[in-house]
Amino acid sequence: MDDNPRRTTGSLSERRARYARRARQAACAATVLALLPLVSACQYLRPPVDTYTGPTLPPSPSLDQVANFVNTNARQIQSFTADQASISGPGFPSLRSQIVFERPRRLRILGETSLTGLELDVGSNDELFWFWVRRNEPPATYFCRYDRYYTSAARQLVPIDPEYLIDALGLVEIDPAKVISGPVPVAGNRLEIRSRIDSPEGPLTQVLLVDAKYGLVTAQHLYDGSGRLIASATNLNHRRDPVTGLTLPRRVKIEIPRSELSLLINLGNAKINRVVGDPAHLWTMPNYAGYPLVDLSDPRIQAIPAAASRSDERKPAFTLR
Repeated sequence: MDDNPRRTTGSLSERRARYARRARQAACAATVLALLPLVSACQYLRPPVDTYTGPTLPPSPSLDQVANFVNTNARQIQSFTADQASISGPGFPSLRSQIVFERPRRLRILGETSLTGLELDVGSNDELFWFWVRRNEPPATYFCRYDRYYTSAARQLVPIDPEYLIDALGLVEIDPAKVISGPVPVAGNRLEIRSRIDSPEGPLTQVLLVDAKYGLVTAQHLYDGSGRLIASATNLNHRRDPVTGLTLPRRVKIEIPRSELSLLINLGNAKINRVVGDPAHLWTMPNYAGYPLVDLSDPRIQAIPAAASRSDERKPAFTLR
């Protein structure tokens, strides 16, 4: 009698099937363990649930009162730093992020995972904007000058004015001279304000939803001349900065139907009017090795450069700190 507990039984094909099944189980376990740091990061970055308190609008406010309330807060925010932010969306993992803003239109968004390092670099300074995605094919760092945006190939890749992103992060202002209706009370104890926005592509309609009590912009919708939705931004979980008394949303959901894009940006407890980082790096377009600079406003560009051989071990020149 063979009392060896490790005795191999079954046919060769059965044994191979068992080994294959165990290998798949081991691979699944390894995948789950690898994803745990991302899941933990998402839980750590989730903002606490609390109740907003702050200055309030008068009952049944006029347009001027609402505009003054919203604009006073937005204009006093000269900069902010969100160094424990995150970006997530359908089709890609949550990215741990650093988001820095400084007026008039300086913005830097860096996104990384704990496993692969830097994956995303989106930025702008006073003259141009750029975007870099580590896994983009073909590999490139795309950029465009603001004054050439509407007449360039950038419109195909970035279907909304990049400055809309700055407004979406909670810095939108109301120009009473452009308002065509409102404030009109709507569901959810909110006020709706519609404005006509002139653009090189024709008139646009901006719809703002403002909390009727606290004067917080909770949603922004932008429509083209035919009434089609261009972009939406929903601002959630507003937080009043304890140092400045100014307010920013903790979370911003951005949707661009034309590009089938949906992003959730978690700003967390952003530090208002405090910029952390070296300006020489923050507001300078990066030049990553192996990713050629592609000027989307160059009329000579007929096609995107062909993909080059890349290594997944490339070390970007700018990393999160």
